[in-house]
Order: sequence, then structure tokens, then C-alpha cells
Amino acid sequence: MPDFALYPDARLNQAAVPRPVDDALRATGTALLAAVTEVSAYGLAAAHIGQVEPLVVLSLAGDRSTRDYRTLFNPVVTAVSTEVESGPEGSVSLPSIEVPVERARWAEIAYDDEAGTRQTIRLEGFAARVAQHEIDQMNGVFFLARVSRLKRDTALRKYAKSQRAG
Repeated sequence: MPDFALYPDARLNQAAVPRPVDDALRATGTALLAAVTEVSAYGLAAAHIGQVEPLVVLSLAGDRSTRDYRTLFNPVVTAVSTEVESGPEGSVSLPSIEVPVERARWAEIAYDDEAGTRQTIRLEGFAARVAQHEIDQMNGVFFLARVSRLKRDTALRKYAKSQRAG
């Protein structure tokens, strides 16, 4: 299992700075793709593997039972729907914890591909949720920042209890 940065690791709160796609960034992308594949996650940001770099790996599959990974370098959410929906979210950096988070139903994402060419993609439903979650993480916004203090405190108490028991 990959050695994931665990909450409250400071790297999870650091925003990655956009930069040109080069061999070093592609190497981080390769490591991130290997990590996400190994644990069959829906997506990961580089911060999860301890690298504060501007990239995420997402599964673009429309359903949760399959994975179709894509590496997005320098991703930016450029537009979102005004319609939101709540859904469970978690993180490899906070194992076994899920909380409901409101996200836009669709999102348009601009990103650089492996060659550094700017692309745009529109994602809907669960794939849009995953993209927003991981791009937030890349920007130093841990998913618990998107919920009420009560939900956040409850989740952190549950996590602390699980760490003591485990």
C-alpha cells in the first residue's frame, strides 16, 4: 500500500503552484497513477503521496464500479452548475471516514495533458464530484473544509477514536 500523507499533514493544506509540464511533473504523475491504481481510488491529488504539485489523477468513469484514470496537470475548475447535490466523500488521508459534502452537479475543467497542451473537459455527476474534490485538495482545501464545524468535529473525533483502537 502506498505511504499516504495522513491528516493533519501540513502538505494537505498547501496549494500547488501551476508550472509547465516537464519530466519531473510527469514522473510525479506516474507515481500518483500507480498509487491510485493500487488502492482503486476514484481519484488522488499529488499531496496524498506527499508531493505539493499541480496535478490530480481522476477516474472519469460514469459509474463507481469501474475506473478510467486520467492524469490532469495544472487543472482548474472553469465553470460549475448552480445546481448542487450532496454525496459522501472521504480521503485516503483520513481512512474510514466519510461525510456528506455538497458539490456542483457538473464542472468544466481546463488542464494540461502530458504533452503540456491545454485541454477542456466537462464532467457530470460522480466524476464531477471527484474532480472538484481532488482539485480542491491540490489547492490546499481538504474536503472537511467544505462541511459544517459540527460534521467536521464529529468526523475528526471518529478518526481519532479509530486511530487509538487501530
